[in-house]
Amino acid sequence: MFAVAWGGNEFTPLLVMYREVSHFSTVTVDVLLGAYVVGIIPALLAGGPLSDRYGRRPLMLPAAPLSLLGSLILALGPDSPALLALGRVFCGAALGLVMAVGTTWIKELSVLEGRPDAGPGRASMSLTVGFLVGAGLAGALAQWGPWPTASTYVLHIALTLVTGVWLLGVPETRAVEPVGSRPRLRDDLRVPPIGHRRFLRVVVPLAPWVFGSVGSAYAVLPGLMREHAAGMPIAVSALVTALTLACGVGAQILGKVIDTRHSARASVIAMVFLATGMGLAALATTVLSLALVLAAACVLGVGYGLALVAGLSEVQRIAGPDDLAGLTAVYYAIAYTGFFIPAVLAVLSAQVSYPALFTGGVAVAICCLLVVACAWRSHLPAGARPASTSSDRMSTQRAVL
Repeated sequence: MFAVAWGGNEFTPLLVMYREVSHFSTVTVDVLLGAYVVGIIPALLAGGPLSDRYGRRPLMLPAAPLSLLGSLILALGPDSPALLALGRVFCGAALGLVMAVGTTWIKELSVLEGRPDAGPGRASMSLTVGFLVGAGLAGALAQWGPWPTASTYVLHIALTLVTGVWLLGVPETRAVEPVGSRPRLRDDLRVPPIGHRRFLRVVVPLAPWVFGSVGSAYAVLPGLMREHAAGMPIAVSALVTALTLACGVGAQILGKVIDTRHSARASVIAMVFLATGMGLAALATTVLSLALVLAAACVLGVGYGLALVAGLSEVQRIAGPDDLAGLTAVYYAIAYTGFFIPAVLAVLSAQVSYPALFTGGVAVAICCLLVVACAWRSHLPAGARPASTSSDRMSTQRAVL
């Protein structure tokens, strides 16, 4: 999961490089950033339910070759938007598999280890550290390395080869039913809990902000600071990306403490940080201050980390054993739609200023915050409802009398 996440995010700090070296427009590079969602979403939606049917291993093993192929295409096509888009799609397909199947596999391995609550944190941390390290090294190699448009991809290819072989030793955790007793494939691809009211009222309003927040931080803000980057725009882009994700890593550790099965506390706190971060981004794009850009990146990173853990935890409480991979896939698919936000902002920026767009983002975030807060303890799964206290029981008895 770490290696494939590395491959999924190594492209991000290079957006400024492709604008300068390949002379792509802002809209083009932002569309290329979101292109891997085209690979992610089908892999997420099919990979999770299919791993419930055929096992975790058969669906996870193709991730390494797909990620490797994606990096190879990206290394070979720095001046071709079509090749870059194709490479991004392959990297996205690999990432979709590890997010849907790998997250569930880690959760089940944690259960076997006797630490069932460790699953969401381990999965989200694997992904976020991969995103962080991949982006940080990619930016450094592009700014100061010998082969700016390919060094990071060559390094990732080597890493993927090693971890792909390592994956062969991981035990299967899913008991596969005999062929004759399996339900229809069409039935497996359905995800019954998607209509769960808590999923609709808490998870769905939160999910697009998971990657919409970091996409806004490290795809939009560094591009606006190119003229204020002391002659090192790629390094500044890598710094913003790394800082955003580093704060996300710290927030995920904190998120495991904040999260509770009895309320939407973690989701509400995440939305507060996200709304605040969008406000700082609006201010940063108004005055074009690097210090404010870094502050906005930090706050958005914290919101991202909390939102990722909160969403995964809610999903794992809602889903049953046979639906966990499928519902996790749906959650991530909704979350990854947020990566189209930078492209949408780039198109709208021809008519509306970025400060106004980020201010609008604050308003949308506050609306989502209110929706999630109104569902604080609504529609909790049976095992997540807080036990009634003695005073609650006395109040109930008085009401009955």
